Amino acid sequence: MEWMLLPYRRYTEFHGRSRRMEYWMFFLFTTIVSVVLGGFMLLGGFSFSGLSSGNMAEPKLSPLFWIGAVLFGLFGLFSFIPSIALTMRRFHDRDMSGWWFLGFAVLGNLPYVGWIASLVSFVITVLPGTPGENRFGQDPTNPEFNADVFS
Repeated sequence: MEWMLLPYRRYTEFHGRSRRMEYWMFFLFTTIVSVVLGGFMLLGGFSFSGLSSGNMAEPKLSPLFWIGAVLFGLFGLFSFIPSIALTMRRFHDRDMSGWWFLGFAVLGNLPYVGWIASLVSFVITVLPGTPGENRFGQDPTNPEFNADVFS
């Protein structure tokens, strides 16, 4: 659980390096929270009783849907900056500038090119970091360097 919440403690750190464990545990945490909040939205979902009677009024949403939607939006806003910072540190672990992430994010929105840019960005986050020290700092897998990660 500590690895999942570490990016929230380091949310303003756009320098340094992050290991794959931190990145993928944060990804798992945000996926789990999104699924749970999406479940709230589905549980409070649409009421099709008006549609079955021939009344084509808009489906009514219960308060549970709106609570889930608001919490989902707040979670997205709360996690936006930490996810950018973490991805930049992950790129730094590969000895790549954080500007590469911006380039992939922009290219990801272009038709026909976007899926390639997203795939390349995904591959970069999967690859192991450069061993030893690089221009962005110490190796985060080094036990001496990691002694105070969770303090």
